[in-house]
Amino acid sequence: MSGHSKWATIKRHKGKIDEQRGKVFTKLGREIFVAVREGGANPDGNIRLRIAIQKARDANMPMDHIQRSIAKAAGELEGVNYEELFYEGYGPGGVAILVEILTDNKKRSAADIRFIFSRNGGSLGEAGCVNWLFDAKGLVLFDKEDPAVDEDTLTMIALEAGAEDVRDEGDSWAVVTEPGSLEAVKAAFEAQGIPMVHNEMTRLPRNTVPVTGEDAETLTRLIELLEDNDDVQNVYANNDPGE
Repeated sequence: MSGHSKWATIKRHKGKIDEQRGKVFTKLGREIFVAVREGGANPDGNIRLRIAIQKARDANMPMDHIQRSIAKAAGELEGVNYEELFYEGYGPGGVAILVEILTDNKKRSAADIRFIFSRNGGSLGEAGCVNWLFDAKGLVLFDKEDPAVDEDTLTMIALEAGAEDVRDEGDSWAVVTEPGSLEAVKAAFEAQGIPMVHNEMTRLPRNTVPVTGEDAETLTRLIELLEDNDDVQNVYANNDPGE
């Protein structure tokens, strides 16, 4: 993982929100739905739901849409049921790719994902073939150009709050946490008035591989097509864009 590429990806997604608002809201609604089914409808006791709601609010999703997604998941309203799945495979240059899916139709999703991989230099693998290369982590990003963000202060607050690591990622600082520590680390920065540009639960690769030239271009197209699929929530890859 590169925090630099992560922030670039986030900014690209934000730029698409106005163009694809309906699709974005659908994906966010599914994420809220699954979070409620997994941990209950009270965000105070459900960290995944709190993060999903915050992501929805950051995307300007109306509160009535958020509340309706919660109500559907809690069984208060009729609605479809979504299942969380992971597809694993390889892209150009041997890059490991992990695709997180929320779907109401497993057969459709499997066919769509297999088609995207096969037509864009990739191949689907067996369950477990790349999942072990990615660890669940909390991630908080800070803009280096923000005058309120100082490396020494950032590191001190992060480590005292229980963060695992602080990484220099080009145009940003990336604070990495264990999943259960993300909320405490966020609260510590909020208490000190240090502005965060993004925070999320994610999966970070244990190691990265260099990809250049035509392989890099094909990989970018593959990842973008996967991300644009209606059933795909997240795509994780272990390419090193710095190479």
